[in-house]
Amino acid sequence: MFLHRHLSYMKTRHNKIEQEHAHEVHCSRERSRAASKIIEEYLVPFMERENYQLPKNCRLHPDKNIFRDQEEHKIHIDINEWRCGYCKKSFRAEKFLDQHFDNRHYNLLNVSHGKCMADLCGALHCDAVIYTKTSKTKCNPAAAGRNRHLCESLADSCFPLNGVPSAIRLHELFLHQFCDAHTCSGKQKPFVRGGRKQKSIFYLATGALTLVLLPVFYLFVYIIQRDMRSRTQELRRIIKVGRKTKPL
Repeated sequence: MFLHRHLSYMKTRHNKIEQEHAHEVHCSRERSRAASKIIEEYLVPFMERENYQLPKNCRLHPDKNIFRDQEEHKIHIDINEWRCGYCKKSFRAEKFLDQHFDNRHYNLLNVSHGKCMADLCGALHCDAVIYTKTSKTKCNPAAAGRNRHLCESLADSCFPLNGVPSAIRLHELFLHQFCDAHTCSGKQKPFVRGGRKQKSIFYLATGALTLVLLPVFYLFVYIIQRDMRSRTQELRRIIKVGRKTKPL
């Protein structure tokens, strides 16, 4: 009788634990977000230029991100205000909104077809985005080799060399943009081809420079025109005086 009760209690406790952790996902939201950000900034602009669509089996495809729908339902109102797109509840920081998603909207995770985008961080150099300060840790040749292998496998599956010409061009670009930097030589840096962020900064700097130089240009034109009018008036005055002077 005691054994039966004990087994029943253990079964009930086990089911309760399973229900409590049914929505637990072993995937880093922060690193998945960093991976998606890198793809959006340093790869998508070149794909748009080539009018190229990632194949469904490509692990870089947005549908492979289990957090995609939740991330798309984030509303950034102000520097200290984030809002849930599902229930409109507000939070003072993004991390609290992330916790809200985990607790209240875990059923909306794409766990059936999605994958953990954070697993690609080694190939995509997520640490370069997450940790802005230069890391002084010693390079591990074995880890660099594994990351390079993963990176090259992504290039092969997402941009097959037996595919259309645009896929072949993007395959080469992906190797230069991401894979070549997986070395301990320190000579190669990731994102060498630039991306959307750098272009935005360039246009912003160009616009700011234009706003600074434009008033200077108009001031220069104004000074020249004023000087020309002054000289024209002086010349007319001289001619007028010359006409009034009688000949000897």
